[in-house]
Amino acid sequence: MTRPAARAALLLLADGRFPAGGHAHSGGAEAAVADGRVHDAATLAEFCRGRLHTTGLVAAALAAAATAGLDPLILDEAADARSPSPALRAVSRRLGRQLLRAARAAWPDPALDALAAAHPRGAHQPVVLGLTAGAAGLRPLDAAYAAAYEAASAPATAAVRLLSLDPFHAASVLARLAPDIDLVAAAAESAAAEALTEGVAALPAASAPLLDLAAEHHATWPVRLFAS
Repeated sequence: MTRPAARAALLLLADGRFPAGGHAHSGGAEAAVADGRVHDAATLAEFCRGRLHTTGLVAAALAAAATAGLDPLILDEAADARSPSPALRAVSRRLGRQLLRAARAAWPDPALDALAAAHPRGAHQPVVLGLTAGAAGLRPLDAAYAAAYEAASAPATAAVRLLSLDPFHAASVLARLAPDIDLVAAAAESAAAEALTEGVAALPAASAPLLDLAAEHHATWPVRLFAS
């Protein structure tokens, strides 16, 4: 169901206080900090930029495609195919389930109900995000922005706790990544529009093997601060 645009809904979706479960996940930052790959604001910025242009681009395109009207069940399969790490697939579905609960409370919509019925254990988070954006009256580009921003903001926010990083420095990392977020969101919207006629094969399938390997290792830790 398409509703009149309510652009302020984008602010709510991007707000870390929205009860979608993202606060419990570091976006791979915890493993990167443990490996020494992220240890200050500069290395955090590089980590966020890399995540944004790989898994962030994929998530943004999936979200935009879901908002644009592609079949969410087909998109969920496409998300599965683009997630080689079993740990990250499980995380995405867990986050999708939590987001769907919050979305159905905030923006009741038959499309969200149908997805919940089809995937009682959780659909992939970007697909849920895209349907949620549509239910809230947002555009495919808005959904792409929400997904792209999350790709950078999750590790940046987690680094404040993991590194005792100055929150002002974490905010500056995100501010400097704004042009990259613009580029990724625009590319995602374009790919989603192409997928409407060419199918899901037109969506990006960028990979980040180090993120996948680190996620599998992180999942075995007996003690950890974040769920992923």
